[in-house]
Amino acid sequence: MNLTEKHPTVRRLLGVAATLAIAAPALLSVAASPAVAFSGAHCDRGEQDMWDNGPSRNVTARHCDIPAHNKRWYTVEIDTLVQTRYKGDTLDGGVDRTRTLHHRTIRCLGYTTDADKGTVGWFGCPPV
Repeated sequence: MNLTEKHPTVRRLLGVAATLAIAAPALLSVAASPAVAFSGAHCDRGEQDMWDNGPSRNVTARHCDIPAHNKRWYTVEIDTLVQTRYKGDTLDGGVDRTRTLHHRTIRCLGYTTDADKGTVGWFGCPPV
């Protein structure tokens, strides 16, 4: 007879310890998820062109805070996103309408910056 068969309390304590050992990493990952979400970029304003065949994969943004990481994808929170829909597939067709969206989150593959204009050019942003 081993110790756990003689003392049911020891068996219960071992079960509780095993449960905590399994659940603790899961609980920590849930608690860390807001911090991970916050590690994305944030921009006050963004502008995106819309064409007959769908949205542009590029977004021009202003007043951005960009995290210092080299991940493959960036999550970008934009306070105000202005989408300009053009007539046809060129700028020559003129503007059909604009739409302003608030508190949008997009994912983009990367970005370039233009320090002279104070803009960030996000590229590779699939439609949401």
